[in-house]
Amino acid sequence: MTSLGTILTPIVTPFDAQGRVNEEAFVALMQHLARHGTDGFVVCATGGEASTLTDEEHLGLIELAVAERPPGMTIVGGTGSNNTEHAAHLTQRATEAGVDATMSVTPYYNRPSPLGLRRHYEAVAAATDKPVLLYNIPHRTGINISPAQLAELARIEHIEGVKQANPQELQLIEGLDLYAGDDGSFARVLDLGGAGGILTASHIVGDEMRRMVDEPEHRHEIDASLRDVYETLFMTASPTCTKAALNLLGHNVGGLRLPLVEATEEELAVVRAMLERHGLLQAGAPSDASAPTDTSAAIRAPSAAPSTQAPPA
Repeated sequence: MTSLGTILTPIVTPFDAQGRVNEEAFVALMQHLARHGTDGFVVCATGGEASTLTDEEHLGLIELAVAERPPGMTIVGGTGSNNTEHAAHLTQRATEAGVDATMSVTPYYNRPSPLGLRRHYEAVAAATDKPVLLYNIPHRTGINISPAQLAELARIEHIEGVKQANPQELQLIEGLDLYAGDDGSFARVLDLGGAGGILTASHIVGDEMRRMVDEPEHRHEIDASLRDVYETLFMTASPTCTKAALNLLGHNVGGLRLPLVEATEEELAVVRAMLERHGLLQAGAPSDASAPTDTSAAIRAPSAAPSTQAPPA
């Protein structure tokens, strides 16, 4: 597979005060992250609140990312669904938009059999001529892809990588590029010779995560120093704390769509303290973004019925 880069950021989706997608803030955030360690973006992934976007918003963001990508950046479209036909449709449309690859989460809730899972990914892979990354995250989807089944799926044309979020089965699989599916596994994946990681914390500490790639002799020391970042960003439903941190840092990503809600005052205090510890925010400094507008209750109601909503990816 053509390299997608070592550090891929599952970029959050900014919303404005009315709960609409904020395209200007999205492009500005891409540009910022490109200057701070990121090699590419996974657009409309789980952390991008894909499950609350209409298809029009979902595909529009992917098209925007392709059109406005900073030089040298790769774009991976999040196109998963527990509806095979929908996953294939999103994969085809993202391919037509010009992505470098797509990422497809295992079908959640309906927990298909091994044969059903294979048929699902055969249909997804047939909808594109670009690489497909599998996404294995059993604690959210209710289904695990075992290493043996990963090896079987790797034989399907166009399936070329896996975002592995099951740390108990973190290993290289012949025919698949291995990406860390959680920040805490990134150092292990690099040690194994994997392709890299799809990393939430790169929104905040991308430069330090880049050092983990460029300075292997300091990798585990840096990883240990970032453990509190990983824990803070996931102390409640993601991307709640990631958006809180970005807002505190002035990136104007706004709020969240229900069923996700803003960080509480207590959670916001923990996020602020983490940013201060890492020298990203001056202690006691006021910030207009410290109390972002709550858009979770101001979700836009389309005048017409929305298209089928996109799933986590």
